Amino acid sequence: MNELTKKIVLSLVATAMLWSIVGQYVISDSAAAQMLNRSAPSIESGVWLNSKGLSNKMLRGKVYLVEFWTFGCYNCENVEPYVKEWHEKYKGQGFEVVSVHSPEFSHEKDINNVRNYVIKKQISYPVAIDNDFTIWKRFNNRYWPAMYLVDKKGIIRYTHFGEGRYKETEKKIRQLLSE
Repeated sequence: MNELTKKIVLSLVATAMLWSIVGQYVISDSAAAQMLNRSAPSIESGVWLNSKGLSNKMLRGKVYLVEFWTFGCYNCENVEPYVKEWHEKYKGQGFEVVSVHSPEFSHEKDINNVRNYVIKKQISYPVAIDNDFTIWKRFNNRYWPAMYLVDKKGIIRYTHFGEGRYKETEKKIRQLLSE
Protein backbone atom coordinates (compact mmCIF):
# COMPACT_ATOMS: atom_id res chain seq x y z
CA MET A 1 0.00 0.00 0.00
CA ASN A 2 1.51 3.33 -1.02
CA GLU A 3 1.50 6.47 1.15
CA LEU A 4 -1.44 8.09 -0.64
CA THR A 5 -3.60 4.99 -0.21
CA LYS A 6 -2.68 4.82 3.50
CA LYS A 7 -3.70 8.47 3.96
CA ILE A 8 -7.01 7.89 2.19
CA VAL A 9 -7.76 4.80 4.28
CA LEU A 10 -6.87 6.61 7.51
CA SER A 11 -9.03 9.55 6.47
CA LEU A 12 -11.98 7.27 5.75
CA VAL A 13 -11.57 5.47 9.07
CA ALA A 14 -11.38 8.79 10.95
CA THR A 15 -14.48 10.06 9.12
CA ALA A 16 -16.38 6.87 9.94
CA MET A 17 -15.39 7.11 13.61
CA LEU A 18 -16.41 10.75 13.78
CA TRP A 19 -19.76 10.04 12.12
CA SER A 20 -20.43 7.18 14.55
CA ILE A 21 -20.07 9.69 17.38
CA VAL A 22 -21.87 12.63 15.77
CA GLY A 23 -24.51 10.37 14.23
CA GLN A 24 -25.67 9.29 17.68
CA TYR A 25 -26.47 12.89 18.54
CA VAL A 26 -28.21 13.52 15.23
CA ILE A 27 -30.36 10.42 15.72
CA SER A 28 -31.13 11.18 19.35
CA ASP A 29 -31.94 14.80 18.53
CA SER A 30 -34.28 13.59 15.79
CA ALA A 31 -36.03 11.16 18.15
CA ALA A 32 -36.25 13.87 20.80
CA ALA A 33 -37.73 16.35 18.36
CA GLN A 34 -40.48 13.87 17.50
CA MET A 35 -41.62 13.65 21.12
CA LEU A 36 -41.13 17.20 22.39
CA ASN A 37 -44.23 19.29 23.10
CA ARG A 38 -46.56 16.35 22.61
CA SER A 39 -48.79 14.65 25.15
CA ALA A 40 -46.95 11.91 26.97
CA PRO A 41 -48.04 8.43 25.83
CA SER A 42 -49.66 6.13 28.36
CA ILE A 43 -47.37 4.72 31.05
CA GLU A 44 -49.87 2.07 32.11
CA SER A 45 -48.48 -1.41 32.72
CA GLY A 46 -49.94 -4.62 34.10
CA VAL A 47 -47.01 -5.17 36.47
CA TRP A 48 -45.42 -2.64 38.82
CA LEU A 49 -42.82 -2.73 41.56
CA ASN A 50 -42.99 -0.16 44.39
CA SER A 51 -46.48 0.90 43.25
CA LYS A 52 -49.98 -0.44 42.69
CA GLY A 53 -49.76 1.15 39.27
CA LEU A 54 -49.75 4.61 37.78
CA SER A 55 -51.41 6.32 34.85
CA ASN A 56 -50.93 9.65 33.15
CA LYS A 57 -54.24 10.80 34.62
CA MET A 58 -53.01 10.02 38.16
CA LEU A 59 -49.88 12.10 37.50
CA ARG A 60 -51.73 15.13 36.09
CA GLY A 61 -50.60 18.20 38.04
CA LYS A 62 -47.17 16.68 38.76
CA VAL A 63 -43.90 16.91 36.91
CA TYR A 64 -42.62 13.43 36.17
CA LEU A 65 -39.62 11.77 34.64
CA VAL A 66 -40.22 8.66 32.53
CA GLU A 67 -36.93 6.78 32.56
CA PHE A 68 -36.35 3.75 30.34
CA TRP A 69 -33.68 1.39 31.61
CA THR A 70 -32.70 -2.23 32.10
CA PHE A 71 -30.70 -3.62 35.00
CA GLY A 72 -27.96 -5.13 32.82
CA CYS A 73 -27.16 -1.83 31.12
CA TYR A 74 -23.90 -0.23 32.26
CA ASN A 75 -25.00 3.26 31.17
CA CYS A 76 -28.34 2.84 32.97
CA GLU A 77 -26.48 1.98 36.16
CA ASN A 78 -24.39 5.14 35.80
CA VAL A 79 -27.52 7.30 35.44
CA GLU A 80 -29.25 5.66 38.42
CA PRO A 81 -27.65 7.73 41.24
CA TYR A 82 -28.83 10.96 39.61
CA VAL A 83 -32.38 9.69 39.14
CA LYS A 84 -32.46 8.56 42.79
CA GLU A 85 -31.15 11.95 43.92
CA TRP A 86 -33.78 13.86 41.91
CA HIS A 87 -36.51 11.61 43.28
CA GLU A 88 -35.45 12.20 46.88
CA LYS A 89 -34.82 15.89 46.40
CA TYR A 90 -38.04 16.84 44.58
CA LYS A 91 -40.67 14.22 45.49
CA GLY A 92 -42.18 16.51 48.12
CA GLN A 93 -42.49 19.30 45.56
CA GLY A 94 -44.74 17.52 43.07
CA PHE A 95 -42.13 15.47 41.22
CA GLU A 96 -42.35 11.76 40.46
CA VAL A 97 -40.04 9.28 38.78
CA VAL A 98 -41.71 6.64 36.60
CA SER A 99 -39.11 4.02 35.92
CA VAL A 100 -39.82 1.74 32.96
CA HIS A 101 -37.81 -1.48 32.94
CA SER A 102 -37.58 -2.69 29.33
CA PRO A 103 -35.29 -5.74 29.11
CA GLU A 104 -32.54 -6.09 26.55
CA PHE A 105 -31.72 -9.75 27.32
CA SER A 106 -33.85 -12.73 28.32
CA HIS A 107 -32.62 -12.92 31.95
CA GLU A 108 -33.75 -9.29 32.38
CA LYS A 109 -37.34 -10.37 31.63
CA ASP A 110 -37.52 -12.34 34.87
CA ILE A 111 -39.49 -10.14 37.26
CA ASN A 112 -37.73 -11.70 40.26
CA ASN A 113 -34.37 -10.59 38.85
CA VAL A 114 -35.72 -7.05 38.42
CA ARG A 115 -37.23 -7.12 41.93
CA ASN A 116 -33.93 -8.31 43.42
CA TYR A 117 -32.05 -5.53 41.62
CA VAL A 118 -34.54 -2.90 42.82
CA ILE A 119 -34.20 -4.13 46.41
CA LYS A 120 -30.39 -4.41 46.23
CA LYS A 121 -30.05 -0.91 44.74
CA GLN A 122 -32.68 0.55 47.10
CA ILE A 123 -34.81 1.98 44.31
CA SER A 124 -37.93 3.34 45.97
CA TYR A 125 -39.78 4.98 43.07
CA PRO A 126 -42.36 3.14 40.92
CA VAL A 127 -41.02 0.67 38.35
CA ALA A 128 -43.23 -0.41 35.46
CA ILE A 129 -42.32 -3.81 34.02
CA ASP A 130 -42.35 -3.48 30.24
CA ASN A 131 -41.27 -6.95 29.09
CA ASP A 132 -43.27 -6.74 25.87
CA PHE A 133 -42.03 -3.18 25.11
CA THR A 134 -45.55 -1.74 25.07
CA ILE A 135 -44.61 1.50 26.84
CA TRP A 136 -41.32 1.62 24.92
CA LYS A 137 -43.24 1.50 21.62
CA ARG A 138 -45.75 4.12 22.77
CA PHE A 139 -42.83 6.50 23.31
CA ASN A 140 -41.17 5.40 20.07
CA ASN A 141 -38.10 4.89 22.23
CA ARG A 142 -34.88 3.35 20.93
CA TYR A 143 -32.37 3.86 23.74
CA TRP A 144 -31.24 2.74 27.18
CA PRO A 145 -31.19 4.88 29.22
CA ALA A 146 -33.73 7.38 27.97
CA MET A 147 -35.42 10.19 29.88
CA TYR A 148 -38.63 12.02 29.06
CA LEU A 149 -39.54 14.91 31.35
CA VAL A 150 -43.29 15.59 31.46
CA ASP A 151 -44.84 18.84 32.71
CA LYS A 152 -47.90 19.28 34.95
CA LYS A 153 -50.21 19.30 31.93
CA GLY A 154 -48.88 15.97 30.64
CA ILE A 155 -46.71 17.41 27.85
CA ILE A 156 -43.18 16.09 27.16
CA ARG A 157 -40.93 19.12 27.57
CA TYR A 158 -37.44 17.62 27.65
CA THR A 159 -35.72 14.45 26.50
CA HIS A 160 -32.27 13.03 26.93
CA PHE A 161 -30.77 9.75 25.74
CA GLY A 162 -27.70 8.18 27.31
CA GLU A 163 -25.54 9.46 30.12
CA GLY A 164 -24.67 13.06 30.93
CA ARG A 165 -26.50 16.39 30.94
CA TYR A 166 -27.30 15.88 34.62
CA LYS A 167 -27.15 19.57 35.54
CA GLU A 168 -29.24 20.48 32.51
CA THR A 169 -31.84 17.83 33.37
CA GLU A 170 -32.07 18.96 37.00
CA LYS A 171 -32.38 22.58 35.90
CA LYS A 172 -35.30 21.58 33.67
CA ILE A 173 -36.95 19.68 36.58
CA ARG A 174 -36.73 22.82 38.74
CA GLN A 175 -38.05 24.99 35.91
CA LEU A 176 -41.07 22.75 35.32
CA LEU A 177 -41.82 22.52 39.04
CA SER A 178 -41.88 26.33 39.25
CA GLU A 179 -44.38 26.73 36.39
